[in-house]
Amino acid sequence: MDTNKSPKILDCTLRDGSYAINFTFSESDTQEISSNIDKLNIPYIEVGHGVGLGANRLGVNFSSATDIAYMRAAKTSVKQGKWGMFCIPGIANLDDVKLACDHGIQFIRIGSNIDQIEDSKKFIELARNLGIEVFANFMKSYTQTPKKFAKLMKQSYEYGSELIYLVDSAGGMLPKELIEYIYEANNLEPKIPLGFHGHNNLGLAMANALICAEQGVDIIDSSFQGLGRSSGNVPTEQLICALHRANYEIEIDPIEAMHFGETYIRPRIKNKGHCSLDVMAGYAQFHSSYMPDILDIAREFNVDPREIIHQLCKIDKLNAPKNLIRDIAGKIEKNKFSLDMEPPWNNYFGNEQDF
Repeated sequence: MDTNKSPKILDCTLRDGSYAINFTFSESDTQEISSNIDKLNIPYIEVGHGVGLGANRLGVNFSSATDIAYMRAAKTSVKQGKWGMFCIPGIANLDDVKLACDHGIQFIRIGSNIDQIEDSKKFIELARNLGIEVFANFMKSYTQTPKKFAKLMKQSYEYGSELIYLVDSAGGMLPKELIEYIYEANNLEPKIPLGFHGHNNLGLAMANALICAEQGVDIIDSSFQGLGRSSGNVPTEQLICALHRANYEIEIDPIEAMHFGETYIRPRIKNKGHCSLDVMAGYAQFHSSYMPDILDIAREFNVDPREIIHQLCKIDKLNAPKNLIRDIAGKIEKNKFSLDMEPPWNNYFGNEQDF
C-alpha cells in the first residue's frame, strides 16, 4: 500500500447526513447541494435516503424524496465527480440496482454487516456487470478481528468489489486499532484498495481519518459540518484543511469548502453539544440504529439506557435482540431521573439492522 499517495474524499452529507435532519433532504436540496459540492472538486458524492436504496418502499423512516428523485437530482447536478448511492441487501433488491443504473448512477456502496457479506455477492456481481463502480461497506468492522477482516476483504474482492470499506459504525475505534486492521489487510493482499467510513462518537473521527491517510487508505468518507447518524462523521471542511496541513495533494480549496459548509449545511443543524447516548455508543461500540428499542425498553423498565447499552455490548456488539435487551433491563437498578427530561434522546432513527 502506497503511504505517500493522497486519499480521495467521498462526501456523504446528502446520504448519511440525512439521519441528522430526519431524512428531509428534498430533490431540490439534493440538486443544489450536490452541484455545489461537485464544484469544490470533491471526487465522490453520495446521495439518497440515509438507509439506502429501497428504504422508502419498506417504510424505514420515509424521506422527503423518492430514490428516483434523488437520482434525477444528482444526475443533472454532478458534472465533474461521480455520484452514487448506498445499498443494503434485504432493504434494497436487485431491481433497485438496475433502476439506479438506468438513471446513470456512477458508483454504489453495498453495505453488509461484516458477518453477512455473502448477502452482498449478487448485488456486487450485478453492479459490476452493469458497469457501476462498486464498493463494499463492511458495517461494524470492529466486531471481527483484523485477520478475519482481511480474509473477508479478500472474499468480497473476489465477488467483484473494487474497494473495501473499513467501517467504524459506532465511532468507537482507536487509531492503533485501525492500524492493525489496515496492516492485516495489506499483509494478506496489498493490491486491494481500502476505504474508511468513521463516526465521531468518541471524538476520534479526524484522528482516525488522518491515520488512514498515513496508512495509504484510498478513500476517506466525510460530511460537511460532520452531519451524520449518531454523533456524525468526519467533517469534510476540517478533513480538507487537515490533509492540506499534512501536505497531501488535495485539489480542493479549504476556504471555499468552509464557506459551503457554513452557508448550506450549518443552518440545518439544530442539536448542539454532545449527547451522552452517542458517547456511550462509541464507548461500548453500539450501533445507533438499535437505539429506539433501547429507549423504549429503558422507559418501560425505568432504567438508564446507557447502562443497557454498556451491558448489552459486553455480550453482543453486532445485534440487539429485544429479548436480550429486556433481560438486561430487568437486572439494572431503577432510574432516579426521568428519561422524558432528555429531549436529545428522542432524536434517533433507523432500525434498518432489523431487515
